[in-house]
This record gives sequence, C-alpha cells and structure tokens, in this order.
Amino acid sequence: MADLSINLAGIKSPNPFWIASGPPGNTGYQCERAFDSGWGGVVWKTIGEPIVNVSSRYSALNYGQTRMIGLNNIELISDRSPETNFKEIYNVKKKWPNHAVIASLMVDTRERWHEFVQRSIDSGADGIELNFGCPHGMCERGMGSAVGQQPKVAETIVGWVMEAASGKIPVIVKLTPNITDVTQAARAAKRAGGNAISLINTINSITQVNLDTFVPEPYVNGQSSHGGYCGPAVKPIALNMVQSCAEDPEVQLPISGIGGISNWRDAAEFIALGSTSVQVCTAVMHYGFRIVEDMAEGLSNYLDSKGFKSVNELRGKAIHSLNRWENLNLNFKRVAQIDYDKCIGCNLCFIACEDGAHQCIDLVSPNGQGLGPGRLPGKPIPQIRQEDCVGCNLCSLVCPVDDCIEMVTIETGRPFFSWKEYQTKLAKGEMQPIPPHP
Repeated sequence: MADLSINLAGIKSPNPFWIASGPPGNTGYQCERAFDSGWGGVVWKTIGEPIVNVSSRYSALNYGQTRMIGLNNIELISDRSPETNFKEIYNVKKKWPNHAVIASLMVDTRERWHEFVQRSIDSGADGIELNFGCPHGMCERGMGSAVGQQPKVAETIVGWVMEAASGKIPVIVKLTPNITDVTQAARAAKRAGGNAISLINTINSITQVNLDTFVPEPYVNGQSSHGGYCGPAVKPIALNMVQSCAEDPEVQLPISGIGGISNWRDAAEFIALGSTSVQVCTAVMHYGFRIVEDMAEGLSNYLDSKGFKSVNELRGKAIHSLNRWENLNLNFKRVAQIDYDKCIGCNLCFIACEDGAHQCIDLVSPNGQGLGPGRLPGKPIPQIRQEDCVGCNLCSLVCPVDDCIEMVTIETGRPFFSWKEYQTKLAKGEMQPIPPHP
C-alpha cells in the first residue's frame, strides 16, 4: 500500500486530505469528528474579531437531478471568539498530535497580525493560513479578497505576518480567484517570505434569482448580497490556477489545492498538477466527514495500480503537459469512432454535431450493423465521416453511453509542426499560407 503521508512546508499530515477553512472546521468537536473519520488535517474556520452574521446564508446551483453542483455563501468568518477558538485548537492538538491543525486568520492592522500569529503559536497550531480570499463582507472592510486582489498590499501584510512567524510556524497564503492573474498574487506571497500557498478561495457569484420576489438567494429581509461560490462547478477553474502557480518559475512554493474536490479522482488531479495537500469543504457540507474513507482508499488503490510507493511521487506529474497553444502540433489528428455494439441509437451525437459543431456525422441505414442495445429496426444510425471530422470531441462528450464513442489518433504521416514554426516559416517566405477549409 502506498504511503499517503505528506509534509507541506513543515506541516506533517498522515494523508493529504484536509478540511478546508469553513463551516465543517468551526469547532473542536467537528475537528475531532473529522480526525476520527480519517481526515489528515483541518484548516480552522477563519479566526478574527467576533463577527455578527446574517440569516439566511447559503444558496445553491442545482443541475438536472444533481443538487449543489455549486454552493454560494455570504457567511463571514467564525462568529466564535478568538479565545474559544484558540483554546479548542490547543485541546485538539493535545489529543491529535500527529494530525495537522492550521489556524486560518484574518485581521487588519500590523499589531493585530502579530498578536494573532503569536496566539496561533501558543495554541500549538501546526501552521497558519492567511485568508486573503473571501469575496463578501470582510472585503468591504479592507480584508479578505480586498487584500488578495492587490499583490502589493498582500506582500506588505505577508511581510507583517512573517515578522512574527518566521522560523516559528509555517505560513500558507490563501489566494483569491477573483483576480486577473493569480500568479501575481502568488509571486507576492513568495517575495514576502510566505512558506506555501493555498488556492482557490471562493468566486464572487449570484447563484439564483427568485422570480416571484425578484430577490436573489440567500434572502435577507428583502435583499441579498454577492456571495462566495464553491463546490464541484469551480473545479476546472481551480485546477487551472493551481497549475499556473505550480509551473511559474517565480512562485515555486508548496501548494494546498482547493476547489470542488469531492472524491479521490479529484484529489489525484490536483496533486498531479502540483498540490501537496488538498482541502475539501462543500463535499463535506453535502455528504459528511465519512467521504474521506472512499477518498483515501481510492487514492491508495490508484497509486498502487500505477506502481507509486508514495503520494509524493504523483505530485506534479501533469504540470508540464500543458503548453501554450502556439506550441501544439498542428499536424496531429484525432477523430471520433463509434462502437456499434454499445450504441443505443439515441442519435444525440448526430444532433450535436449537426447543430452545434462541424456537420461530420451522417444518419445512414444500419446496413448490417445489427440492432445493438436498444436500437429500433430500420432506424438510421450515426456514421462519422472521419475525413471531415476535426476532432472537436463534442459527440463523445454528449454520448450517454460510456466508451461508445472513442476518440482515436489517426496517423497523418506529417512531422510535428507548431503555429510558432508556421509563423516563422511564413515570415521568411519558406512556405505559402495553409489554405482555410472550403
């Protein structure tokens, strides 16, 4: 069995699965239940001065029969006193010395940052996470995403924190996705001496509007507010930002990945793109702490199947497979191929290609293909014109049957040739422009 233990900037954990700062990590009681269930670490719900919250607080985006593909919240940081939170961190660490407990912090002045860093150290916390990401409420007071969106300000505040923390406790800088280029904020964290970064925090959002009251949710006495969006729907955005920071030569900091992680496969993807630990919040709010059992077992089985002895061997495996578009091979060709033994005859691939893509599928007589699983006698079946197929993937994406439409590589016999090379040859007059499709 592969070793799942990790070490992120000096913060050790028996596995990479951490509870992200949020409602599931708001009390010592919850942290102990999380550790009992198998989580390797907890990032405490952000601690600051006592906060007054509103009611109600959450809204969700459902799609079809799937509930909560996205979750929006206007909840602020922990409304429990710093004294209570630090006391409970102390008690949890005494009972669980080998699990990671990270204090998430958000305060305003240099003196307050120094004070809260020292209180985190005194509590026995394994690390500190700086909340520079919340896009609601606190940013109106010059904190949260208001800091994360301004790299120079973030750099200054990380510097304040490191004055008190350097050499005493690791500092993770949590980044906001509500910014044009997240690597600028990550570089600022690095310049100021931060030990690691975590991303992404929630995305500014409105999930739904009540068409009777004309007030978006969550509803607060006839009004609402922009909230922080998270859950499975944000995973692609998070993966992109994690990879961007992981490959940036000026960042090169350990990463804790966050954003829509719900199962072992999600976790493995984040780790392959450079994460050391992965943080989970929405999936726990939806399904409870026990989901970590399947996540740990699934990741362990996957690592074994690949021959990895440690989860650390997976880290970063996919970082460098992403490249600029101008460096991709223009002569590579991939086309769709239908397995008629699996085709159910819904012909959704034809409709999608005909109306939404490149008109490369015909409906033809079965011509001896048999009925397959559910196809009606005499009903036309889809047939791909591979010579015209551009390899857009749409038919395979809309097909409701797994592995029914496969994308296969066609040998073109032509050498690697990128857009960058094409532009160079054109400029030198070494070739004529490639003609467009008729």
